[in-house]
Amino acid sequence: MDMDNIQYATTRGLSDEEVAELLAAHHVGVLSLADGGDAYAVPVDYHYDGDHFYVRLTDDGESDKLEFLAATERPEFLVYGHGGQYESWSILVRGDLHEIDPDERGIDAATVNDWFGPVRVFDESVPELTLRLFELTVERLVGRATIG
Repeated sequence: MDMDNIQYATTRGLSDEEVAELLAAHHVGVLSLADGGDAYAVPVDYHYDGDHFYVRLTDDGESDKLEFLAATERPEFLVYGHGGQYESWSILVRGDLHEIDPDERGIDAATVNDWFGPVRVFDESVPELTLRLFELTVERLVGRATIG
């Protein structure tokens, strides 16, 4: 099918400053993982300070996302939105995701509460949950926005 009668929107690349502003203003994105031919994408909270990109996960001992994470060679993280100064925008972050020790980095519970939204509990027992922090070592960071 040719594009003669198809609607389209033009996009442009976002500057490093625009990407940093958008990432700092939001705190939820989609972590995309894969195990062979199976994909797994899950919304998770993140924190980006311009130097470090942190992802917060919880573990109830039966976490599909952690099983997929262990099998994924190169995860990708998507943050996107609509409105504001852009009709729509998206940022893709790709790199190595590795667990960190919050104590070694001086990250306490007050900092975690400040950086991330509340932990969303589904059918898990809160006392059985373990909070785990990961750092995404950014190898590629690409942002695009729709031109109005």
